[in-house]
Amino acid sequence: MSVIETAGARVLAGHTGAVNSVAFSPDGARLSTASEDKTARVWNTATGDLVHTLAGHADAVFAAPFSPDGRRIATVSADLTPRLWDTSTGACVMELTGHTIAVFGVAFSPDGRVLATTSYDETVRLWDTTAGTTLRVLEGHSDIVYGAAFSPDGRLLATASGDGTTRLWNVATGACVRVLTGHTGIVSAVAFSPDGALIATASFDSTARLWEVSTGNCLRILSGHSDTVWSITFSPAERVVASASEDATARVWDAASGTMIRTLEGHTDSAFVVAYSPDGRLLATASSDTTVRLWESASGRCIRTLEGHTGAVSSLAFSPTDRQLATASTDETARIWAL
Repeated sequence: MSVIETAGARVLAGHTGAVNSVAFSPDGARLSTASEDKTARVWNTATGDLVHTLAGHADAVFAAPFSPDGRRIATVSADLTPRLWDTSTGACVMELTGHTIAVFGVAFSPDGRVLATTSYDETVRLWDTTAGTTLRVLEGHSDIVYGAAFSPDGRLLATASGDGTTRLWNVATGACVRVLTGHTGIVSAVAFSPDGALIATASFDSTARLWEVSTGNCLRILSGHSDTVWSITFSPAERVVASASEDATARVWDAASGTMIRTLEGHTDSAFVVAYSPDGRLLATASSDTTVRLWESASGRCIRTLEGHTGAVSSLAFSPTDRQLATASTDETARIWAL
């Protein structure tokens, strides 16, 4: 393993397979990476030094987010078994058994007490992160469940599925509260607005949609992309939504009217991920063209193109302080960029 300093970036090398995701700890001091090489790794963001290698999975690791208090990392894998790790020691403290096919998505509740995992087995499981026991098995989807998001208050969970629907679940009871129907393709991503009143969904049908949480009504269909919409996110600073698409563009939408504010063009291949900085001033997009672009939110101007990866960039994350951006790539590296 090695840390390579390049112009504007620190390269985290050591994985022997594509890096699927990156995530910062709540204090920004550490970064987790999840890889096809069956491991996750934890890095010191100030130095780039490897802190822990989380080894034990028998297949690819898809994601490795930190808990809200930073004391745990959850990993999900094609080996069916999510795991919880102690961030101070790197030890696996829990193996969560129950899924019957690859586990793809994972999310901690805002208080960290509940973990949601989504699977190719068409179910979602809610786990007690203290006891390591199953709280609820959420059944109802009829295809792969790709992702999940907790509402800001932790009371609801939204899930995105290959069956073309999004479901809202009561976390305390496990009851399905609403089924959001209308997309004509796989729902690839789901996100709550910062106030919890809206849900945004992205789909293979080339559209995104905005839904009212209280009623389940579709308020707006965001049409304009010409191919699969991979990623959707709300700005933390204002009521706008950004989407990233296979059509190589990102788009910004007014959440109240559904009007497209601007199209962000410049990538030469699929735009996989879009994310806002914590203060909402910057927008980052990651692409299979091997680059990341930074955009000024207010104007839509591309202020920087981050070059250096030699494979598709599959994941990105802003640090909590806005001063760093982490990226993951199929080139088997992660990078930390100074902003």
